Amino acid sequence: MLFDGICNLCNGFVQFVLSNEKDSDITFASLQSETGQKLLKDFKVTQKGLESIVFIENGKVYEKSSAVLKITKHLKMPWNLASGFAIVPQFLSNGIYDLVAKNRYRMFGKKEVCWIPEPKWKNRFID
Repeated sequence: MLFDGICNLCNGFVQFVLSNEKDSDITFASLQSETGQKLLKDFKVTQKGLESIVFIENGKVYEKSSAVLKITKHLKMPWNLASGFAIVPQFLSNGIYDLVAKNRYRMFGKKEVCWIPEPKWKNRFID
């Protein structure tokens, strides 16, 4: 999972996933990191800024609301039920995603530097 490392909302989502994941199989990198940039390039993801969570699973890339919904499938009950929102047309779910993404710093704030995970989660992050 690639995320905006200075976004408070994104960091909160990462911490939520870490705390509620079923199998601890998701690894994380910030979009700003060298690894994040390399993965975007390797998977030919064109990023206009840092407006999207990117989830790579089995060689397939998911962005925006699709990424969030794919991630929820890896969560414990009841959070994994959110994946059912995949029935919502993507133009609607991505429209909502884009609105939040555009205003996330104003609504949730941002950090000057990327969030540092707790030691217990350090092995889940790739540099």
